[in-house]
Amino acid sequence: MSKKQIIITSVIIGVLAVAVFVIGFSLGRGQSDSGSDKNSGGTTVADSGNGSGSADSTTISGGSGGSTEDVTGSGSSTVDNGSGGTTEDTGSGSAGNTTEAGGGTTTVINATSKLDTGNLTEKGSGYEGIKGTGNFNYGEALQKSILFYELQRSGDLPEKVRCNWRGDSGLTDGSDAGLDLTGGWYDAGDHVKFNLPMAYSTAMLAWSVYEDRKAYEESGQLEYILADIKWAADYLIKCHPEDEVFYYQVGDGGIDHSWWGPAEVMSMDRPSYKVTKDSPGSAVTGEAAAALAATAIVFKDVDKEYSALCLAHAKSLYSFSESTKSDAGYTAANGYYNSWSGWEDELAWAGAWIYMATGDEAYLKKAEAAYPNASQDYNWSMCWDDVHIGAAVLLAKATGKKTYTDAVEKHLDYWTTGTSDGERITYTPKGLAWLDQWGSLRYATTTGFIAAVYSESGLCSDKKKDNYWKFAVSQADYALGSTGFSYMIGFGDSYPESPHHRTANGSATNNLNDPQKARHTLYGALVGGPDANDGYTDETSNYTTNEVACDYNAGFTGLLAKLYSKYHGETLKDFGAVEVIDEYEMYVEAGINVDGQDFTEIKAYVYNLSGWPARKAANLEMRYYVDLSEVYEAGGSVDSIEITTNYMQSGTAAGLKPYDEGKHIYYLSVVFDDGKLYPGGQEHYRQEIQVRLRNPEGSWDTSNDPSFEGLSLGNTALTEKIALFEDGEHIFGQEP
Repeated sequence: MSKKQIIITSVIIGVLAVAVFVIGFSLGRGQSDSGSDKNSGGTTVADSGNGSGSADSTTISGGSGGSTEDVTGSGSSTVDNGSGGTTEDTGSGSAGNTTEAGGGTTTVINATSKLDTGNLTEKGSGYEGIKGTGNFNYGEALQKSILFYELQRSGDLPEKVRCNWRGDSGLTDGSDAGLDLTGGWYDAGDHVKFNLPMAYSTAMLAWSVYEDRKAYEESGQLEYILADIKWAADYLIKCHPEDEVFYYQVGDGGIDHSWWGPAEVMSMDRPSYKVTKDSPGSAVTGEAAAALAATAIVFKDVDKEYSALCLAHAKSLYSFSESTKSDAGYTAANGYYNSWSGWEDELAWAGAWIYMATGDEAYLKKAEAAYPNASQDYNWSMCWDDVHIGAAVLLAKATGKKTYTDAVEKHLDYWTTGTSDGERITYTPKGLAWLDQWGSLRYATTTGFIAAVYSESGLCSDKKKDNYWKFAVSQADYALGSTGFSYMIGFGDSYPESPHHRTANGSATNNLNDPQKARHTLYGALVGGPDANDGYTDETSNYTTNEVACDYNAGFTGLLAKLYSKYHGETLKDFGAVEVIDEYEMYVEAGINVDGQDFTEIKAYVYNLSGWPARKAANLEMRYYVDLSEVYEAGGSVDSIEITTNYMQSGTAAGLKPYDEGKHIYYLSVVFDDGKLYPGGQEHYRQEIQVRLRNPEGSWDTSNDPSFEGLSLGNTALTEKIALFEDGEHIFGQEP
């Protein structure tokens, strides 16, 4: 190719690169959307971003909201290779069919996660169990909804897990308070642990087991749902170190939401927040009491000691909540999980659960005394903020009183056929009972669970019983794909691929648009859902329709268990969120800075785009192999070689080490153990080094060096002739 042709080709490539960048950036830009607010009219609070062009929006949304935010990065990054040229890097981590130094392509060999997932795969090995008779396979849906909670876990994970891309995280939580507050669930697509929605979700899952334990047994899911409940309950117990002290949050919402990356490599401060007698939070302590009382019930025949422990904490927390009746100290969650409905609904809800756990009539009286003071909004939904309908169902079943049956039926009539006054919820053209733009599916499926529970209670007429059950089925089916699209990730043939979820997205560059499609499948997660016209956008940046949350799946899981009880459905054998790793997690791009008569100076970029799971390079070694035969032939030795570093963004040059002394082959060892190389932002996921090897005695020949092969002067490119070792294990490149 002539010089003129090279120049023309370079110009064309440059223009195309710019075009791709501009189009990609335009398509990938984040959007902010104001959310409606049941009580306050919907306030939108905008925050400045993370200093690298990102922004974070928080929509405060009363009973309908939750943790809502957005982090928008700056699109693809163009990285200067230091030699007058550029290499574009999107941070996607894909190295399949990547152009190598010296031309040609490299084929990625499937790697293996260090996590112990046994023989599980995301495809499974066929189906087992009772064949279903419903419109969808409710057994598989239930199985995947339960798995979602494992994907939300924080803390020190079990030795054996069902996912190869979630690892230990948040291991210093509580250290600022001198406590161990590890564990629990990350709330949604973020990494804050908000105890109000977490406790609500725990109570709802336990309620489902209380209602339909046989369904979990028959589907083979009891072990897993109990483990999920216990994971959260253990954490709630840790948060209650004294009778009148409860830690209700770990992590600062503003700080957390300004960074977009995997949980395993978080580096921000994670403060702990507590309520006390002098600075109380009656709603969150009441909800925690309900969660632990419900947990005590479902564990009573499994682990009596643990059940008793949960019940003791539930009683203590209830007393704390009841004696203070104030949320004055519950402030850190403001803007994310305000308790708009107050605390009386939690006192009624928790009182009913403790009564069910103990049979103590005093708690039933407490629950009934609190109930009239709770919000009585029949035209809303059971949710993390307002649990009065749940309390009404429990009290109706416990007492049969008309006060409670009327309240439940007016609520369910509003959601189904309409109230006696003609009021009825909005329905989308395709059949979703649509309450609010924020988490529309969460409300519909949770109300479906309430309807299913009540329809089986024997407390309503046959006509209403049928209406309520049909409603429950219709809302579950909408979520699972009656429109042709499933809103449960990983279920069916067409489902969301870009949820607003940091760890599933797997960005290494602190940019929610990079990658645009999630690297990992967040199995079982129910996304927010469509608008009132069935409109839906599958974009990471759209946290209104596409965020996930623990409370979104809570009532949905209960509904699926109800449907399984009647219609059954097979589950997948040997199933887990265990993905094939088809991209390099860590790799090297390299070139020659300068090549002299007695020296060579190499320049290398070491990448950490790890995602199975994401991790900091705590013990990573790069090996550049050299053949010193000419040095030995001239009377020198390995000790003759001087090693100097020109520029080290990270890592330490640890000298030349023997590989095959008989053939005089050695390797330059560069060790990365300072924690700077990790998939957490533009300045972290790639580190540059420049190292010079020189023989001051004169003899020097690079042509026989194994790692020199294919490197070019003034440019860097991916090369497999340089190897990487992690914890002593060969993970990338070739040895001679």
